[in-house]
Amino acid sequence: MIKDLLTEGDSGYDHLEKMEIDELVAHINAEDKKVALAIEYALPQIAALVKAVVATFNHGGRLFYLGAGTSGRLGILDASECPPTFGTPHEMVVGLIAGGDTAIRRAVEGAEDDTQQGFKDLEQHQINVNDIVIGISASGRTPYVEHALRKCREKHIETGCIVCNADSVIAAQSDYPVEVPVGPEFVTGSTRMKAGTAQKMVLNMVTTAAMINIGRVEGNKMVHMKLSNKKLMDRGVRIVSEKTGLSAAKSKALLKKHNYNISDALDDFRNATMPD
Repeated sequence: MIKDLLTEGDSGYDHLEKMEIDELVAHINAEDKKVALAIEYALPQIAALVKAVVATFNHGGRLFYLGAGTSGRLGILDASECPPTFGTPHEMVVGLIAGGDTAIRRAVEGAEDDTQQGFKDLEQHQINVNDIVIGISASGRTPYVEHALRKCREKHIETGCIVCNADSVIAAQSDYPVEVPVGPEFVTGSTRMKAGTAQKMVLNMVTTAAMINIGRVEGNKMVHMKLSNKKLMDRGVRIVSEKTGLSAAKSKALLKKHNYNISDALDDFRNATMPD
């Protein structure tokens, strides 16, 4: 029953409409502080999921996120930030949402209850046994996600999940479940709050740790990022200058020579300065 879900539990606060703004933001902040601690308890699960994602990437597979509503949007956000941050192909990390692209900005009624569409959406991308699918669901029971993961397992495609209730049906369909029970929301049932924050934090860990592990970060620098605007161009010049000792002007010239690819520019410099 939905009333039994922790994410649907009654808020520990009442008469919110009578609170002053200072009081409201203080209470929301107090609840948000609980999120990082809940994630700390889930670190072993998160690490296991990251290792599975790394293995997938190392074998040429792809990572798919699957969710509805806020959860789906967060998956799309994380996937869309991988190419500019880590220089990955757009098809390497893919976010899918119940209701399709329309649902990114406007809710599509009933989409999350469709038990067939989730796997159909994956099939549009020729999902196969080399890939991994992570279902994202605050409740841990979204039909769009659950049935897609069930179908994946039938077809021997690895699965993971990020949910905010323990012992959920989605976790049961996941080879690598991540369960982060953050408790009732400040506004009862509004899982865009603590649950959404927890999901975003876990997603940050999954892709960042995986990308570092497969060599998309050097030291602590995004050496594969796309230099798509002036701010990022300046950052790229600083990275090259720091790692080579070249002036800003020479670093920019070296980047230009390599079509503003930081990694290629650094490789060129290192190869040119290596002793015979």
